[in-house]
Amino acid sequence: MDMQVWRSRLDKGQWFSHLPVPLQDSLLAAARVRRLSPGQRLFKRGDPPCGLYAVLEGSVRIGAVSEQGKEALLSLVESPHWFGEICLFDGQPRTHDAFGLGHCVLLHIPQTVLLRLLDEQPAYWRQLALLMSQKLRLTFINLEQLSLMPTAARLAHRLLMIAEGYGEIDPPRRVLQLPQEQLASMLSLSRQTTNQILKDLQGQGIVNLKYGEIEILDVERLRKLAII
Repeated sequence: MDMQVWRSRLDKGQWFSHLPVPLQDSLLAAARVRRLSPGQRLFKRGDPPCGLYAVLEGSVRIGAVSEQGKEALLSLVESPHWFGEICLFDGQPRTHDAFGLGHCVLLHIPQTVLLRLLDEQPAYWRQLALLMSQKLRLTFINLEQLSLMPTAARLAHRLLMIAEGYGEIDPPRRVLQLPQEQLASMLSLSRQTTNQILKDLQGQGIVNLKYGEIEILDVERLRKLAII
C-alpha cells in the first residue's frame, strides 16, 4: 500500500503533524508496513535496536515479565503514536517487551535507514528528541502520582491520558478499548480495587462499563477527580 495513504492518519498525531514536511516525506519514504497477529511479539527486552515504529491500526502492549512470571504493563500504544526512539539515541538493547494486542498494522523505519537520514540532516535529531522528551515527562508525572495521588485520582488521570493518546490525540476519544485488568496493571493496582473504583465512577454517571471497554460520559467531572 502507498505510504501516502497513511499520512492523513498520522497527521492526527501531534508529533508527526508538527514535523517539517521534508522530514515527514523522508519518514514515509523509508517506512515499511508491519502487521502483527494477536499476541505476536514485535521485540523483547534485550533485543538489539530495530528502529522506529508508528501504530496505524490496533494497539501494542509495552511491558515486561519478571523471572517469577509477573507481568508489568507500562502502556498501550495506539494510533497515531510513535515509539521505539530510545534505542535510536543510545544504541542499547530494547528495555521492554512489545506485543500486538489484537491485529495491528505498524509503520516501521529501520534503525540503519533512520540513522543514515539523521547523518544527512542532523537538525532532525531535535524532532526525535522532542518525541523522547514527551515520554520522559509523562514518566515523571506517573512516578509523582504513584507517590502522592489517591488511587481513584490516579485512575481518573490515566483514563484521561489514554483518551488523549498521551498528548497525541485531539479531540480526545470517549470510548476506550481497555480491559480492566490491563488498566489495573498499568496503575499497579489490584483487579478488585480497579473494578471497585470504576463501578463507583459508573454509579456517579462519569463512565459506562462494557466488556473490554470504558466509555467516558462526563469528561469534566472525571477531570476534577483527577486533580484531587
